Amino acid sequence: NFQRQLQQSDCQNALMKKVFDTHMLFLQINQSAAALKHVFAALRLFVGKFPSAFFQGQADLCGSLCYEILKCCNHRSRSTRTEASALLYFFMRKNFEFNKQKSIVRSHLQLIKAVSQLIADAGIGGSRFQHSLAIINNFANGDKQMKNVNFPAEVKDLTKRIRTVLMATAQMKEHEKDPEMLVDLQYSLANSYASTPELRRTWLESMAKIHARNGDLSEAAMCYIHIAALIAEYLKRKGKINVLKISYTSIKIIVE
Repeated sequence: NFQRQLQQSDCQNALMKKVFDTHMLFLQINQSAAALKHVFAALRLFVGKFPSAFFQGQADLCGSLCYEILKCCNHRSRSTRTEASALLYFFMRKNFEFNKQKSIVRSHLQLIKAVSQLIADAGIGGSRFQHSLAIINNFANGDKQMKNVNFPAEVKDLTKRIRTVLMATAQMKEHEKDPEMLVDLQYSLANSYASTPELRRTWLESMAKIHARNGDLSEAAMCYIHIAALIAEYLKRKGKINVLKISYTSIKIIVE
C-alpha cells in the first residue's frame, strides 16, 4: 500500500526508517526460535524488495542490520544461527548483485565495523560464532550461480578478515589486566585499518573508552582528537570545510 512512498528518494526517507526500525525490534527483543525463523524470512523479503535502502545513500540501515544479524550468528540456538547465517549470506549476495557483480564493499565494511562493536558489547567470537562463519563460507562454495564470478572469493576474504579481528581480540583479552599492553594492541589494530577511516574510528573510540575507564583522560582526549582529524580530513576531501590547521600547542591546550 505504501510502496511508492517507501521508494521515494531511493528509499532514503522517514517512512522507510520507521518500517526498518519495526523489523529491527523483532531482533532486539528476545524471541523464540520459531518466531525468529519468520522474522528472518520477512527480512529476506524486505531486503529483496528494497535493496537501495541498504546499498545506496547513507549506510545507517545497512550497518544496523549487519549488527543485529551478527548478534544472531552468536545465538545459543543452532537453528537461529543457521537462519541468521543464511540471511547474512543472502544480504551479501544482494549487495553483489546491486553493484552489478563488482563487489560487496558496503556490506564488507559494515560487517567488520559491526564485529568490532559487538566484541565490546556482546563478547562474540566463540565456537558458536565460528560455526556461523563456516556456514556462510559453505553457502558461498556451494552457490552454483556464483561459481564463475568473484563473489565466493570476496565472501572468503571477509570471513578471513573477521577471524583476524577476533584473533586480535583474543590477544587483547589475555592482556585485559594490563591497560598499556591492551591499548597498544588496539592501536596496532587501528593502524591496520589506515585505509578504512570508519573502522579506524571504531577502534580509536574503543581505545578512548579504555583510557577513560583507567582515568587516563589526556590519552582519551588524544584519541578523540585523532577521530576529529579523520572526520575533518574526510570533510575536506568532500569540499565541505576549509583547510583546518591545528598546531601541536593548540592540541596540547585542548587536552589540558
